Amino acid sequence: MNSHRLTKMASLLLVGISSFALQAAASEPTVVPEQPPFPAQGKITFVPRDSIAEFKALPEYKEPTWVTEKYVKAGKLPPVAERLPKEPMVFKTGNMPDGVGVYGDTLRHVIGGRPEGWNYSAGQSQGWGGIDIGMSECLTRTAPLFQVEAKDVEPLPNLAKSWDWSADGHKLTMHLVEGAKWSDGDPFDAEDVMFYWEDNVLDPSVTPLNGATPETFGEGTTLKQIDTYTVEWTFKEAFPRQHLYAMAYGTFCPGPSHILKTKHPKYDGTTYDQYKNGFPAEYMNIPVMGAWVPVAYRPDDIIVLRRNPYYWKVDEAGNQLPYLNELHYKLSTWADRDVQAVAGSGDFSNLEQPENFVESLKRAADEAAPARLAFGPRLIGYNMHMNFSANGWGEPDERAQAVRELNRNEDFRKAVTMAVDRKKLGEALVKGPFTAIYPGGISSGTSFYDRQSTIYYPYDLDGAKALLEKVGLKDTDGNGFVNFPSDKLGGRDVEIVLLVGSDTGTDRNLAEGIIGQMEKLGLRVVLNAMDGKQRDAANYSGRFDWMVHRNQAEFASVVQNTPQLAATGPRTSWHHRAPEGGVPDLMPFEKELVDIVNKFIATNDNAERAELMKQYQKVATTNVDTVGLTEYPGALIINKRFSNIPTGAPILMFNWAEDTIIRERVFVAADKQADFELFAEQLPGKPGESGPSN
Repeated sequence: MNSHRLTKMASLLLVGISSFALQAAASEPTVVPEQPPFPAQGKITFVPRDSIAEFKALPEYKEPTWVTEKYVKAGKLPPVAERLPKEPMVFKTGNMPDGVGVYGDTLRHVIGGRPEGWNYSAGQSQGWGGIDIGMSECLTRTAPLFQVEAKDVEPLPNLAKSWDWSADGHKLTMHLVEGAKWSDGDPFDAEDVMFYWEDNVLDPSVTPLNGATPETFGEGTTLKQIDTYTVEWTFKEAFPRQHLYAMAYGTFCPGPSHILKTKHPKYDGTTYDQYKNGFPAEYMNIPVMGAWVPVAYRPDDIIVLRRNPYYWKVDEAGNQLPYLNELHYKLSTWADRDVQAVAGSGDFSNLEQPENFVESLKRAADEAAPARLAFGPRLIGYNMHMNFSANGWGEPDERAQAVRELNRNEDFRKAVTMAVDRKKLGEALVKGPFTAIYPGGISSGTSFYDRQSTIYYPYDLDGAKALLEKVGLKDTDGNGFVNFPSDKLGGRDVEIVLLVGSDTGTDRNLAEGIIGQMEKLGLRVVLNAMDGKQRDAANYSGRFDWMVHRNQAEFASVVQNTPQLAATGPRTSWHHRAPEGGVPDLMPFEKELVDIVNKFIATNDNAERAELMKQYQKVATTNVDTVGLTEYPGALIINKRFSNIPTGAPILMFNWAEDTIIRERVFVAADKQADFELFAEQLPGKPGESGPSN
């Protein structure tokens, strides 16, 4: 995007406040207002699915010269051809925006998270910001599908290079990449896949990082090993191609079984806590299938990843990927990530906090700015989730149980959503045509979105108060807050605890806005702000009344993590799960949602899918399954020295932009390379050893 156009765009976006269509009469549900136009959205170049990559053997393979000289010739590594699979994944040049790249340089990230450790399979956070994406590979891959038209969309092969359906569609045979290796040289095979499935996903005492459960892959689904490089899925439904999306990031990314088994209770007599925490952040060189391996960690300072010498992907010229030798993750704050990317001291940021939009646009409009900035569609949405479980999830006390009973009351939910002034919430985050009214349901940026099916309860404080009275909630002690009826909790004030992540300003700002608006309604809402990993733990264990939650991939893509759109199993929904061994106590409209989502998963008819999502949207928004808050676009900020960045890449659709841009293909031209590597010409060491190998 040239400087003149960016300057003009910035001036357009910085003028005025978002305008919305006229609302319906008080208390009357209506179709959600049209969103304000957004001229900054990048345009995507669509391509056929099979134009991205293929598996095949090439006549010869290459690697960085220093790897050959310092490691292969010294006998520390086998030749590159012996480190690659029989048929490596080959990225096609025609789909690489700037073609075949060159080796060298560093991609510097700034993140606000802090690593717990490296056991992704057992739920440890690596700090987010793309660290786990750089280390993990999954059976299938979906992030690059943003550039594939809906009629051609199906997950891309990855660790599973191909698959075959049985004639009746109930069995799926997956063929794994043959000869691929972990970064320490240990073979990757079906043992790794089965360990992840049997001893992590199926084990009720283990919760993988992104919340994979057996139901994620379909109720009653089984998986077995056929041979060293073949596994077989069995499904209750026929041809549930939808589950191929769940086999991508972040719900089916196997860990190194040869390492993880040494701490798992089933194999080593340890406890589950010892298993989860057996590979802390200080444990270096954990084997990965991804392009980079963690080799250095300094608390509250930096995490450094170096190239994986056994990475199993190449370009069409036979160059072993990745092109970039090193990744840095500076441990700071999420807001600082944007600041440093714009300033040039960081190289990459998903600009997702609207509080930084205006200043970032101003800075990027400068012709001398080191970074380019490109907005995508409005795919970032926030919902407030009410805990619907009335049968014990999270072991609620008497107060929390009473709140859940209110959450299950349709009039109470409508009162709450009518008391949310979404226009003010959006404008409190950023002025200009960025934010849009979002009543809940799937994102307006997905191809499945239908505005006419999206029901909106306009802001109407008086109508909301009347609904609270209908529910039986009145201010009986005159302190401005409504009370429970005298026969419940002694008629005390209704007090609701709102769970929110403390890592980003946007989450807190929205939560504080809700608290202020609910006070006007007469509801006392108390903030419970936790850092990301604590917030996730509270969410997964059901310890919340309400929760502010940024939408995940299922709301943006619909076809990925689809079971999470409803309580299709006891552990799929974000806000309605069951205690151990139980089933969710679904309300009638929730049963409708489950039925719709299951039908969507079971069919491959695009017209039927579109109609089912219209039904889903209408049922979800009419019944206030979630209280939508606001929706806005994100922008990709990346230093201008980097090549092979696809146009129109969204920061979150099927996955985050770190995966969407396919970082292993990203490179820096030789004349633009900088001297940022901290461990030049070094490779990862042995698992558990400190630092890289010299």
